[in-house]
Amino acid sequence: MSSSRATVPTQSSLKKSRVREPEWLVLGLAALGLLVTGYLSFVAWREGIPAFCAEGSDCELIQHSRWSRVLGLPLALWGFALYALLAYNAWRLPARLLRWRRLWLSAFFGLCISLYLTLVSWIELEAFCAWCLLSLALLAAIFVRVTLIRPKSAPGIGWQPWLINSTVAAAIALGALHLYYSDMFAPRESPRLQALASHLRDSGARFYGAYWCGTCQEQKHLFGSSAKRLPYIECTPNGRNGLLAPACLSAQINSYPTWIIRGERHHKLLSIDELTRLSRFKWREPKKP
Repeated sequence: MSSSRATVPTQSSLKKSRVREPEWLVLGLAALGLLVTGYLSFVAWREGIPAFCAEGSDCELIQHSRWSRVLGLPLALWGFALYALLAYNAWRLPARLLRWRRLWLSAFFGLCISLYLTLVSWIELEAFCAWCLLSLALLAAIFVRVTLIRPKSAPGIGWQPWLINSTVAAAIALGALHLYYSDMFAPRESPRLQALASHLRDSGARFYGAYWCGTCQEQKHLFGSSAKRLPYIECTPNGRNGLLAPACLSAQINSYPTWIIRGERHHKLLSIDELTRLSRFKWREPKKP
């Protein structure tokens, strides 16, 4: 008579049994996202133009607009961090329900922000970037895939509460991002830049530009919170392909940016020192009380 001995599972075998297989499709899509955003981050740090984007194209306009950075860092770098989080969760997270929750929330938030920025580019800049649309497509594909593999027990009591809570959280995040771009949290004005901008306006200097001109945005950025004091004239209030503003027609403006200072024209971005010299501005330190 033979006897059989029961096999007692060890702690290591139990740990291995709890580890789930990687979510390969999500992992592959996230890897592509890492390649795209990693490349765009590299280009942004070098202040270059991405491949397949000509100078003056929609892609360059978006890459150099004020919507291309958050907290001083390129948006592509934030996107790289998001794809890295997605890839990590798709590869190693052992708990099935926890993995799904994190993957779904990460993809949902990323997709909402990507859609928001795409709408901003369309409405504010009338431009689309092929690289940005590729990242949007990858996030949408990840979101659809993660939604389709939802465990039967997730999120526990059904879709409705989960969707409501997630949508409210995403709306709060988008609202905060919109406030950030609205300059509500902009730093205080520099006294020198404020005085220079006011001097340029009062001395009759004119700064002609277009909202879609990346160099024009860089010129304003040099003045920070004092940019609103510049003698700026928008030449394309009717859109990129609309009629020019009468002031720009009468001044025969044919390139952006164009400065007219003391009767001289300058068709380039001017540094603070150049503007100070050309406008003969003399800065005097305010007396301390």
